[in-house]
Amino acid sequence: MDQLGTLLAVAVGAAGSYATTTLTERARWRRAQSERWHEKKFDVYARYGNALKEQIWVTQRVGAALGYPNVVDPLEPAEGLRLLAEAETRRATIWESVLLVGDAATVTAARSWHEAIWTLELHVREERHDPAGWARDSRRVSERRDAFYACARRELGVAGPPPPSGNWPRAWQEDHDAAG
Repeated sequence: MDQLGTLLAVAVGAAGSYATTTLTERARWRRAQSERWHEKKFDVYARYGNALKEQIWVTQRVGAALGYPNVVDPLEPAEGLRLLAEAETRRATIWESVLLVGDAATVTAARSWHEAIWTLELHVREERHDPAGWARDSRRVSERRDAFYACARRELGVAGPPPPSGNWPRAWQEDHDAAG
């Protein structure tokens, strides 16, 4: 009888040890998996932001060639449109990754940002001369960019408020243009 009690205690101890080890390993695996997804999301969002910034940069350079204010380093429209097509291909490729890893709010904000850029691109694609529309659409691109980064930061768990807005054109540029 004494041996049965000892055997039962050993069995209960072994089962408890097994359960504890299993739960600990499962929690460790979940944590590691979460960290991998977090790193993947960070990489995808950063690559997506950089792809969109490339589109903005090319659009602004073509805009400079067309005479839009507050942009520099003119780029001839024919060359710019070729570069825009290449940049759009890169953006569209990364977009699929955003769709895979992003939550609904971040995907919606990302879509809104690239659609605002497409609207700005219409100024150069159609060779419009609409400085007020250019400024309005440039501000919209900045607002949508800020919204995307706010959603991405929230999803990634980045503490604190987002950095100050990078609204474009800058207030000092508008003041300079009004005075000049």
